[in-house]
Amino acid sequence: MRYWLYFIAFLVAMMVIVGGATRLTDSGLSITEWKPLLGAIPPISEAHWLEEFAKYKLIPEYQEINKGMSLDAFKFIYWWEWGHRFLGRFVGLAFALPLAFFWITGRLNAHLKPRLVLLLVLGGLQGAIGWWMVASGLVDRTDVSQYRLAVHLTLACVIFAYAIWLARGLAPHTTEPASRGSSRTAAILVGLILFQIYLGALVAGLNAGLAFNTWPKMDGAWWPSGLHAMEPLWRNYFESPKTVQFVHRLGAYLVLIAAFVHMIQLLRSEAGTRHARRGLVLMALVAAQAMLGIITLVLAVPLDWALFHQGGAVVVLGFAVAHLRGMRATAQRV
Repeated sequence: MRYWLYFIAFLVAMMVIVGGATRLTDSGLSITEWKPLLGAIPPISEAHWLEEFAKYKLIPEYQEINKGMSLDAFKFIYWWEWGHRFLGRFVGLAFALPLAFFWITGRLNAHLKPRLVLLLVLGGLQGAIGWWMVASGLVDRTDVSQYRLAVHLTLACVIFAYAIWLARGLAPHTTEPASRGSSRTAAILVGLILFQIYLGALVAGLNAGLAFNTWPKMDGAWWPSGLHAMEPLWRNYFESPKTVQFVHRLGAYLVLIAAFVHMIQLLRSEAGTRHARRGLVLMALVAAQAMLGIITLVLAVPLDWALFHQGGAVVVLGFAVAHLRGMRATAQRV
C-alpha cells in the first residue's frame, strides 16, 4: 500500500510537469469542451480533427493570436492538452481501483480510510478546477486566468504532498521523533515551499518570466521601480508581471534562508541523526532549485529548463514533506 501511494505521488508529479509543458507551449485552450468520459478518445479521422479545429477557431486565442494556424500546428498543441487530461484520468483510475480493492478486501485500517477518501475527493476536485481554469480563457481572454492557474497548480501540489505524507506514515521508523522546535521549523519550511510554488504559478500565468531576465538585479536595480503602479495596491501582487516576478524572487530567498536555518538547527539539536542528514540534503535541494530558477530566468524560460525548474519544485516539496513526516513519525501512523 505504501508503494501504491508513492506511485500515485509520482503520477501526480508527472501531471504537474506535463501541465507545465502544456502551459509553456500555449496548448491549454486547444480542447474547448470538458467531456470526462468521451474526451478520453482523441480525434481518429481527418473529419474529427477538422471538427475540433473548427471549435478552436471560435475562441479569442485563435482569433487574436493564432489566426491562420495550420492543422498540423493545431494537432501539436491539441496532443499536449489531451495528454495532460488523459494522464489525469489515468491517475484517477490508478487511485480509485486499488482503493476499492483494498477497502473491499479489508486491508485498510480504520484511521486510514477517511484520509484516502479525502485524497480521492481532492483528486476529483482538481479535475473540476482544471476545467474551471480552462473555461476562463474561452470567452473574453486569450489566456487562462492566472488566479485559477495558481489554484490549479497549488492544489495539485497539495495532493502530491498529502500522498507523500500518507505513504511516509506507513513506513517503518527506526529514528526517534525530532524535537518539537525542529519539527515546527520543518513544517514552516513546507508551508513556504508551497507558497513559493503558488507564486511561481502566478509568474507562469502572467508570462512574467519572459521579461526582466537578469540576476541578481532586476530591471537594473536591487529594488526595481514601478512595483506598485496599479490601483488598488493589491492588484500589483497578482496582475503586475514585474511585481509578481519580484515577489517570487523574494520568496526564493526566504525559502533558502529558512532551509539554512533549519539545517543549522538540526545539526545542533539532532546531531548524528537521520534528521540532521536529511536537513543537509534538503538544503542542497533548495539551493539547486534556486540555481535552476536563475538559469531558467536568464535564458528567458526555454521549455527544457522551465520544466526542470518546475520538476525541481515538486522534488523539493516531496522531500520536505517526507522529511517532516519522518521527524514526527511513530511507526504505522499517519
